[in-house]
Amino acid sequence: MKIFKVIFNIIKVAIPICCLASCNYLNVVPPETEDLPDLVKDEPTCRRFALSNYEGCWYHFYYNRIDCSTDEFVYPQIYNRDDQKLAWNELDPTKGLLDNWSRLYQDLGQIHLFQRLLSKYRPSDVTDDEYNRWMAEMVFLQAYYHFLLLEDYGPIPISDRWFGENTVASELPGRSHFDCCVDSIVSWCDQAAKALPAIVDVNETGRATSVACKALKARVLLYAASPLWNGSFPYSNWRNKNYETPGYGKELVSHTYDPKKWQRALVACKEVLAAAIGEGQRSLFDVEASERIRVQEKVDLPTIAGVDNDFKKHVMLMRYLMTTNESQGNSELIFGAYYPSMDQYDMKLPHAITTLTSTGALIGRWSGYSPTLYSVEQFNTKNGYLPAKDPNFSPETDWFKSANIPGRSDVINLCSNREPRFYAWIGYDGGEYSSKLANGKPLFLDMKNGTKKQGYNPTLYPRDNSITGFLGKKDIWPNLILQSSNNGFANMSYVHAPLFRLAECYLNLAECYAAVGDTKNALANVNVVRERAGLPGISESDVTSDMTIMDWVRHERFCELFDEHHRYYDLRRWMLAPTQLKAGARMGLNVRAKVNPTSEEFNVPTVVDEPFQWNDRMYLLPIKTSEVYSDPQLVQASGY
Repeated sequence: MKIFKVIFNIIKVAIPICCLASCNYLNVVPPETEDLPDLVKDEPTCRRFALSNYEGCWYHFYYNRIDCSTDEFVYPQIYNRDDQKLAWNELDPTKGLLDNWSRLYQDLGQIHLFQRLLSKYRPSDVTDDEYNRWMAEMVFLQAYYHFLLLEDYGPIPISDRWFGENTVASELPGRSHFDCCVDSIVSWCDQAAKALPAIVDVNETGRATSVACKALKARVLLYAASPLWNGSFPYSNWRNKNYETPGYGKELVSHTYDPKKWQRALVACKEVLAAAIGEGQRSLFDVEASERIRVQEKVDLPTIAGVDNDFKKHVMLMRYLMTTNESQGNSELIFGAYYPSMDQYDMKLPHAITTLTSTGALIGRWSGYSPTLYSVEQFNTKNGYLPAKDPNFSPETDWFKSANIPGRSDVINLCSNREPRFYAWIGYDGGEYSSKLANGKPLFLDMKNGTKKQGYNPTLYPRDNSITGFLGKKDIWPNLILQSSNNGFANMSYVHAPLFRLAECYLNLAECYAAVGDTKNALANVNVVRERAGLPGISESDVTSDMTIMDWVRHERFCELFDEHHRYYDLRRWMLAPTQLKAGARMGLNVRAKVNPTSEEFNVPTVVDEPFQWNDRMYLLPIKTSEVYSDPQLVQASGY
């Protein structure tokens, strides 16, 4: 696809542009010199510059991941990543850890530079259509990058224009009130949507559309209506010291619940769903499309005991959902990015996948991505309920005992009779990880054998081990092969980052309906997603005081959007983080008891031995101290 070639153009053109920036977070550029107009000297150069501004989409997705500070998965402590330090409450603003702030404001500065140069030096070979589209794309990216900042930092300075080199410190903006930030993003989304196409050619996948604008608008309004930003922010005295937001004064967060915010989000969520299905021509990826790809790629159905082929096809559907694109018949993506790296997937792939033909040595990857026991327990049973709430599922006292599957005695009851998404995205002891990965043959995991298989072994693998006894496989291509002949991969593709997809739109709308008390419509939207995953729908009789409609929505959101960068923000905006992310909450199996444990030693729920904790200051990321000092209008996040 041509969009992949765009990525490399982005890398080449972004470097000289970013070098113009000073260290200030607003990316103040020097006065226009003779060489600056060369950045927009003709149509091809303008196009490369415009597309380079999308770099922040995949860069933020890949390099600024903060997902392992959630309850979905953990990494080995020895990795000592910034996102782990966030989960350990060890972020130090003097060191600039997890500095998404500077990077995103530099991205915004590059956007403003492009807008300024193109409007001033527009080449004669740039058509009106191209000019208007590029300018609208920049408005969308301006909205999106502000949203990414808002997610991480709460109220932020609005960067809606170019700041010259001589801008004095007193004229730099401070944090605007959260609601003002939301209104600005919504306004830009509305503006860009009017000028952008609803769909793009398959060769332009990754460029903004009017539907992407509406999806962003709906998400930001959903976040704004959620408890954290709708009356329950825990720091009532946090406010600006100098800077004032027109109409809000020095206040940064509203501390009064406003039900109108849910109504506003509801309207936006309905609007994007209608637009996506209508002029956007989006549809949920289905079994028919998935099967065409599977048959073409000659991938066998997975080995799962006690289920029929229709169930197995739904498992493959959910695997191909995350690894295919529109050219292959997957029209679910609303807006996404692609980036040329395998690192995140190396983290997921197991040890000892196969042996090297020339030496007989075991070859594999890192196994560092370790889903928690909470994640394993959250996916539904094949009957469509939480394992703990399904009367027809194994009792909890038997969860960690063998399911007595012929030939697969290692599989425990907790990993048997589960829903398709569980088998598609979670790797477990005794289960099939992928049907072609081991030099073209199926790989069945042996998470207890650390000598020759995928188990824990700090001698063989000093850094890289699963520390929960589980592995992730969302985003792993079903036809991926690790070849014995050369320790290389066959059938690799580009990494697919679904920033907005249709299933999320259904779940966003369901959440709004749940918040306003419309159970019937909330269930209708949740059931669309569940039924696509091969599960029965939820009925109103399933909604009880023990499992409210909001509980069902949040549960389904966990299952469907697992490992897609939503959980970190969901737990915070729902204000569930203090419970879910507290010390001792993350558990796995007793994988580190010893190398080569018995089943009885291995299958014991065990607290992950890392310094996880929760402090309310962790609702927001801190700004690097040097940035606070450079702008007298800025205030630091509470607690730092």
